Amino acid sequence: MADRIPTLAPFREETFRTIWIASIASNFGGLIQAVGAAWMMTAISNSENMVALVQASTALPIMMFSLVAGALADNFNRRSIMLTAQVFMLVVSVLLTIFAYLGLLTPWLLLAFTFLLGCGTALNNPSWQASVGDLVPRALLPAAVTLNSVGFNITRSVGPAIGGAIVAALGAAAAFATNAVSYFPLLWALFRWQPDVAVSTLPRETLGRALSAGFGYVAMSPKLVSVLFRSALFGIAASAILALLPLVARDLVAGGPFTYGLMLGAFGVGAICGALLNARMRELFSSEMIVRLSFTGFALSAVVASLSSSTWLTCAVLLVPGACWVLALSLFNTTVQLSTPRWVVGRALSFYQTAAFGGIAAGSWLWGSLAEDYGVATSLMLASLAMVLGSLVGLKFSLPSLETLNLDPVGTFREPSLRLDLQPRSGPIVLLIDYTIREENVSEFLSLMSERRRIRIRDGARQWSLMRDLENPDVWTETYHTATWADYVRHNQRRTQADSETWQRIRELHEGPEGPRVHRMIERQAIPPRDDIFHKTALDIHH
Repeated sequence: MADRIPTLAPFREETFRTIWIASIASNFGGLIQAVGAAWMMTAISNSENMVALVQASTALPIMMFSLVAGALADNFNRRSIMLTAQVFMLVVSVLLTIFAYLGLLTPWLLLAFTFLLGCGTALNNPSWQASVGDLVPRALLPAAVTLNSVGFNITRSVGPAIGGAIVAALGAAAAFATNAVSYFPLLWALFRWQPDVAVSTLPRETLGRALSAGFGYVAMSPKLVSVLFRSALFGIAASAILALLPLVARDLVAGGPFTYGLMLGAFGVGAICGALLNARMRELFSSEMIVRLSFTGFALSAVVASLSSSTWLTCAVLLVPGACWVLALSLFNTTVQLSTPRWVVGRALSFYQTAAFGGIAAGSWLWGSLAEDYGVATSLMLASLAMVLGSLVGLKFSLPSLETLNLDPVGTFREPSLRLDLQPRSGPIVLLIDYTIREENVSEFLSLMSERRRIRIRDGARQWSLMRDLENPDVWTETYHTATWADYVRHNQRRTQADSETWQRIRELHEGPEGPRVHRMIERQAIPPRDDIFHKTALDIHH
């Protein structure tokens, strides 16, 4: 068994340590703002659904805009994107403070402000999470992801209680002002950070093509698809407790904003415990078992919370879903990062965030609507059933084990010397690769080429096919297209060390002193364009 990486090991990296500490301050302010917004909604609206929509309004923009933010994170300077997002959220927070202080907030205006803050978070998160892999060595990545969860939940354990006290003593405007001030340490840390930016000779991908490449990579990666599916289910089911917690505090235990803050604090303490147990849990249980236990822990906690009228009993039971929240979400996040090369990690994380936060937004609306129609306790009971079903889904769609693949680029590709003058935008490009395979090796060759097809399409190839020569059956030809010469170069630069194992085995099956023969061609239209055909036909008829 490999030596366990200490949870605190990423703190040896100074930049990671500095940004992590600054993030603590920012998260602290964000949680105080969340308490202020949730409790203010209970004061200005009598609708249970509007209270639950406070969480949904933060999660919804993350679901809507994360894909675009992920494409930006992979194609632009991530530090600049994070700075832009932080400044935007600072401005929104200042405006929210002013409106609250002047008594101008309405329920829908409050939701609009929280939605805008969610937009800033959607822009920031893919760049921040993708940057973790730039701040620490790959071996420390799981520990770094866990430390990010620890940092957030350290603030969650005390921030909401303090936020509740601030709201109770000074009002929601003071909570919003505290959040505005909390952005400055992180802005300072980001200004100090000077990351190494790789310089590419290729033109930057357009937004549409970048999104298409990200979607293709995720769609052709079964492990990532499984993670996205389970994280969406987890978000839908588990969102019930956090979305309904203000109503639990107000209606089931007859408390106030300080009580709500205590409950969020208990959830945060549980999350810290879950983060500290993370490494040990991964040694003892499979990834699927950890996710099932997380679903089950949420289900039992929802049942107890729905039946409890005691603040202290509810706070005690909230330790369990807090731990389960971190165990599941950090596992999903780490699996995505360790299963994705650096060129597409921002987009892969954005797909994960879209799935998870889309589930949270949908679940928040669902459980809030049920609470309004049937009561908070009934809504929590129904949510617990959904959590049990989420656990049982793993019997059919299990989460893959957490494996560390070598996803570093091979780095051996060199652009061939061409006699034809091509521009990066020239295309379409057609590739033909000839293999000579003995009959006894055909079965293994076809199996390897099936995996080769998945890798090709995942990395941007189009119209992949495999053909066999009718006159010389030992000859097989692999073909695929790329839209432009730049896309062909990118396709080859994306090949990872893990992918090379398949390619090396295919080369070993190839017969002959030289390797498979590669033909690189550019398509040229040999027949007249459609408009020309119609034009000439019309002239012939005319004459």
